[in-house]
Amino acid sequence: MMADQESKSVNHPLNQIAESPTHKLLLKQWFKEEELILGRISLKETQIDTVRKEITQLYCFFFLFHSTSLLLLFTSNTSTGSISCHRSWIPSVCSLLSSLVIIWAIRYKTDVETHIGKLLDREKEDSKLLSKCVQELKFKGIEFDLLKEVDALRRAKSLRVEAKAVSKWSARDFVTLFFVVVSCLILGLIRVVLCNA
Repeated sequence: MMADQESKSVNHPLNQIAESPTHKLLLKQWFKEEELILGRISLKETQIDTVRKEITQLYCFFFLFHSTSLLLLFTSNTSTGSISCHRSWIPSVCSLLSSLVIIWAIRYKTDVETHIGKLLDREKEDSKLLSKCVQELKFKGIEFDLLKEVDALRRAKSLRVEAKAVSKWSARDFVTLFFVVVSCLILGLIRVVLCNA
């Protein structure tokens, strides 16, 4: 009975891996690679959080800037009397340029967020593939065919096809459209405040 337990422990896949230098080295390399991938995943998640905070700050700045400028125009127009309507192009141009800059910044940051999100998805997929290979190696032990399995892992990484959903409009397009419409409304409000007061 004791001999059976000893033969089972000797034949255990982890013992086989410990005795085989190539399998042992491969397992160590995969563990290191898993740690590196987890570090990259953590970094990319932090980057996405930072970009989302920056996008939120841009949203707030857009509305804060335009509400403050409209308030200043309204109060200056009522306190100094009627400003001539033909000079309303100055605040309108300032407002339009500011809106365009902020909309471009929002669009740029959302593109950055999307790009980092794709990289994060790729890293997570790599992590899953590597974890699967590590589990196979631990399960099979010496029966794990190094050439065949490592080639399969490389092929799975290189043949990865990104599934792109075919859609004409994305959330980013709706956000951009929303801010363009709000900018046009603000231009109309500037005209109303300066010409009809």
